[in-house]
Amino acid sequence: MDAATLTYDTLRFEYEDFPETKEPVWILGRKYSVFTEKEEILLDVTSRLWFTYRKNFPAIGGTGPTSDTGWGCMLRCGQMIFAQALVCRHLGRDWRWIKGKRQMDNYFNVLNAFIDKKDSYYSIHQIAQMGVGEGKSIGQWYGPNTVAQVLKKLATFDTWSSLAVHIAMDNTVVMEEIRRLCQSNFPCAGAAACPAVESDVLYNGYPEEAGVRDRLSLWKPLVLLIPLRLGLTEINEAYIETLKHCFMMPQSLGVIGGKPNSAHYFIGYVGEELIYLDPHTTQPAVEPSDSGCLPDESFHCQHPPCRMSIAELDPSIAVGFFCNTEEDFNNWCQQIKKLSLVRGVLPMFELVERQPSHFSNPDVLNLTPDSSDADRLERFFDSEDEEFEILSL
Repeated sequence: MDAATLTYDTLRFEYEDFPETKEPVWILGRKYSVFTEKEEILLDVTSRLWFTYRKNFPAIGGTGPTSDTGWGCMLRCGQMIFAQALVCRHLGRDWRWIKGKRQMDNYFNVLNAFIDKKDSYYSIHQIAQMGVGEGKSIGQWYGPNTVAQVLKKLATFDTWSSLAVHIAMDNTVVMEEIRRLCQSNFPCAGAAACPAVESDVLYNGYPEEAGVRDRLSLWKPLVLLIPLRLGLTEINEAYIETLKHCFMMPQSLGVIGGKPNSAHYFIGYVGEELIYLDPHTTQPAVEPSDSGCLPDESFHCQHPPCRMSIAELDPSIAVGFFCNTEEDFNNWCQQIKKLSLVRGVLPMFELVERQPSHFSNPDVLNLTPDSSDADRLERFFDSEDEEFEILSL
C-alpha cells in the first residue's frame, strides 16, 4: 500500500514507541524523561494540530484539485507550524487536547482557520491560490521558504490573531527590524486580552466585531520564520547541535523541512533522532455537523510520533519561533547570543542589531504583501525548492 494513501486507522498501529533511553526528549521547548513522563510526552504530541493530505474537499479555485495527495505535504507542514503559533497565541503552550473533552471556543476558532474551504484564512485553498503570486501553479510542490512567504501574506488578513510575521532572509536576523515591526501601534483583536464572547457571530472562525473592540498594545506577537540551507545535498554535521538547541528554546515553533521526496513538521528530538508529525496520509475532508460542531479527532495524531535520524534531514529547512511579548523576544536573543559562544557549535544564522550594509534593499528583511521588490527577492531566496521532488504515487 502506498504511504501517501494510507488511512489514519492503518497508520495507528505502524509506529514505534519511544526508545527506552536516558536521553531527554525535547518537544517545542519542553523537556521530558521517557521513563517517568511518557504519557506527558504523548499528550503533548497529540495536542499539536496535525494536518495531513485530505480528499473530497471543495475544488480549489472552483475547478481545481479536490485533494492535495502527492503535492500538498509542505503546505500542510506550513499549516502545522503556523497553527502552533496560533495555539501559543490564543491558548498558550501549556494547553492540552484531551479526546472527548469539551474544548474552549478559541480552540475551534484556531482550527477553523485551517479547514479545507476557500474562506478559511490558512486553508489549503488560500495557500495554493496565494502561491500563484509566488510563481507556483496550483498543485505544484512548495519549498520551506515559499510556504513561509505565503503564510506571511495570509496572516495580514487575520485581524483576530494580529501577528507580526517576519521572515529573516540571507541567514540573518536583524533585531532592529523586528522591534520596528512589533512595536508599532496596531489593533490587538480577539486574543486572550480581548476574548470573544459566546454571542459573537463568527466569520471564518473569528469574531466579526473583533476590530470594534481593538485596543493598543506595546508589542505585536511575533512569528519569526528563518529559511535556511544547512548544506549542499545533505546537512552539515556542524549545524546539528545548533538545530537541537532550537527545539530546547521555549519560543520554539519547530522546523519545517524533510528528506528527499517528502516534507515533515519537526517538533523535537531525542538523542540523534528528530521527532516529527507526518502529513503523508490521506483523510476525508471534514465538515461541520448539522449542529455546527466540528469533528476534530482527525486533526490530532493519536499514535507515537515518527522519528528519523538527524543526518537524513534535507538541508533546506525553515525554523520557527513565537515571541508573544517583547520580553520573550529579548530572552530569545540572549539564548541565541549564548549559543554562538559555545565551542564547537556552528550558528545556523547570524543575529545582528542593525541591518548589515551589504543588504541593498530593506525589504529583504521586512517583506510586505504588495511589494514588487519583495516578490522578486522571495523567488530569489526560494531556490531551494528545486531540491525537493513531488511524492511519487
